[in-house]
Amino acid sequence: MGSRVLVSIRVKATPQRAFEAFTRDIGLWWKPNALFAFTPRSPGRMAFEGGVGGRLVETLDNGIDFQIGEISDWKPGEFLAFGWRQASFEQHQSTRVEVSFEAVGEETRVTINHLGWDSVPPEHVARHGFPEGVFLRRHGEWWQGLLASMGETL
Repeated sequence: MGSRVLVSIRVKATPQRAFEAFTRDIGLWWKPNALFAFTPRSPGRMAFEGGVGGRLVETLDNGIDFQIGEISDWKPGEFLAFGWRQASFEQHQSTRVEVSFEAVGEETRVTINHLGWDSVPPEHVARHGFPEGVFLRRHGEWWQGLLASMGETL
């Protein structure tokens, strides 16, 4: 399975609406984290180009788009998966984010499964010298905060 971050939150929305908030409205709720910046010029504005083969991009203040990853799964109201990499990653270093949307009564459980951190060596600048467990916990805390921010927009 490798190194991963797994977090969930329940939001007051249908799975379809939660999916739309996560994808279409990401620019409204995304909160940059200086520890986990995508490029040295981050933060920029986040946006998804919808559908399989689309991209998750950060548009920097200078107008340049940095491609964080390509969308590999796009099932509105159910599931989303995309690549995730920072500018400092080598070609073979990439992670994958899987997002599921599951109805729970009148709410939706949104679950992030951020996989593949074992492809990024412990000494890599993206890990900031943290031991594996600390790095994964800090990254998970950031994802939890991001999901809470998304939930506030619903």
